[in-house]
Amino acid sequence: MLKIVQAPNPVLSQKAKRIAKVDKSVLKLINDMEESLVAATDPIGVGLAAPQVGRSLQLFIAKPTKKSKLLVFINPVIEKFENKTDGEKLKKKNEHKKLEGCLSLRDIWGEVERYDSVEVSYQDMTGKRHNRRFDGFMATIIQHETDHLKGVLFPRRVLEQNGILYKSEKDEKGEDVFEEIKL
Repeated sequence: MLKIVQAPNPVLSQKAKRIAKVDKSVLKLINDMEESLVAATDPIGVGLAAPQVGRSLQLFIAKPTKKSKLLVFINPVIEKFENKTDGEKLKKKNEHKKLEGCLSLRDIWGEVERYDSVEVSYQDMTGKRHNRRFDGFMATIIQHETDHLKGVLFPRRVLEQNGILYKSEKDEKGEDVFEEIKL
């Protein structure tokens, strides 16, 4: 298991390097990252990028639920972003905004506007190339994790969108309480 690095570690603000070849060291890194992701319980981790474990490589993993199969993305590129069309009216004004957290920014949260769907080209852990569309929560995870590979943490997106950042703490009942961070 690898330690998840915390901001302001410089590796989190660097653009990650492409992986030239999927070899034993990359497969070991993926396995170690999965152990670290599964062990992250507060907040519950659904994705982890290599820079978050101190490796400046274009690699992230995703596991949207505990029972989900692990998805591995090597050298990912988001080729296309899409939102719902006008014909599919949004249910509410800020439907594209979702509350996000990050394993490298413990107890910090913010609403981030993300696209509903993404089309991604990437390699899997066998080195096979894929081009696939992802929707909903998985599209959000992919956008968050690809930001990590560009050296971008989600608070930058919150601030670019004039949103609010929150700090969470546990109350006496063990429940999360959110307080706005004044900037």
